[in-house]
Amino acid sequence: MALTPGPMSPPTVRLAADDAGLAAAAALLLDGRLVAFPTETVYGLGADATDAAAVAAIFAAKNRPSFNPLIAHYADAVAAFGDVAPSSPAEGLAAAFWPGPLTLVLPRRPGCRVAHLASAGLNTQAVRVPAHPLARRLLAAVGRPVAAPSANPSGRVSPTTAEHVLDGLDGRIAAVLEGGPCAVGLESTVVDLTGAVPLLLRAGGVTLEALREVVPDIRAEAESNEASPRSPGRLLSHYAPELPLRLDATEVGANEALLAFGPPLPGAALTYNLSERGDLADAAARLFAGLRHLDAGGRARGLRGIAAMAVPQDGLGRAINDRLTRAAARPT
Repeated sequence: MALTPGPMSPPTVRLAADDAGLAAAAALLLDGRLVAFPTETVYGLGADATDAAAVAAIFAAKNRPSFNPLIAHYADAVAAFGDVAPSSPAEGLAAAFWPGPLTLVLPRRPGCRVAHLASAGLNTQAVRVPAHPLARRLLAAVGRPVAAPSANPSGRVSPTTAEHVLDGLDGRIAAVLEGGPCAVGLESTVVDLTGAVPLLLRAGGVTLEALREVVPDIRAEAESNEASPRSPGRLLSHYAPELPLRLDATEVGANEALLAFGPPLPGAALTYNLSERGDLADAAARLFAGLRHLDAGGRARGLRGIAAMAVPQDGLGRAINDRLTRAAARPT
């Protein structure tokens, strides 16, 4: 039976990254329960992707719109391509970047095991083989695809530690498998390979430049109809802190927190520097932790918002700016 989240649910169990913890996490998933686990990108909120009731529990725990598709995670490419039909570009990208922070959107095979709810009723499915060794061991132990969006309430800042998971979902999920901080810190890159031209739907841990070394004709998609996204992470207002976020700041007020990149602007009441030396990889890994720090600290101090300094729009900067733009968009 799938977990039914609610205020009377017991506290979430913290499982150690050892054989006993892995076995307990796998058993919970196979029982239809929700388990958060680390990947190299962010912590995922896992459920047995073949169990529609367990997948539904993800939407309930996150308060996530049911039209937003979920990524199915696999232990290896052979398992992933058993549920979706790979093209030649897909096989090339998988060979280059799996295991790793890359999600491929491909046509579902007729016998696809993933529940249609995870596909949001589409005839496509997003699939990924994560690189985190603990995630891969867990997926191998489960032996089934695991649906896993980021382990946070929908629209809020993604979690990069077990503590972040518990901040938002304690008591609403069965367990969190503790694996330390996530190395990449941004969700996976998402590429749609279902059309005539490969499309970058979401920038992430694999850059557009790296993708083009394997698939030269891939292009970044212009903003599309967000009312019915084909990929996870495509809703306009997403990754949002509770404090309003202001982008491309060139000055900062005394009643604002500052998300800095490079030498910080003076005058902020609270500052978190993504990378003092302007390193985009460091900034990506620290982005969600920084937003959480400023949001919590700023609200505690009664600040009116967060000002974010500009980040270059190249390499991982494309992914960072995508997340910041979505975090700055307020729900309508």
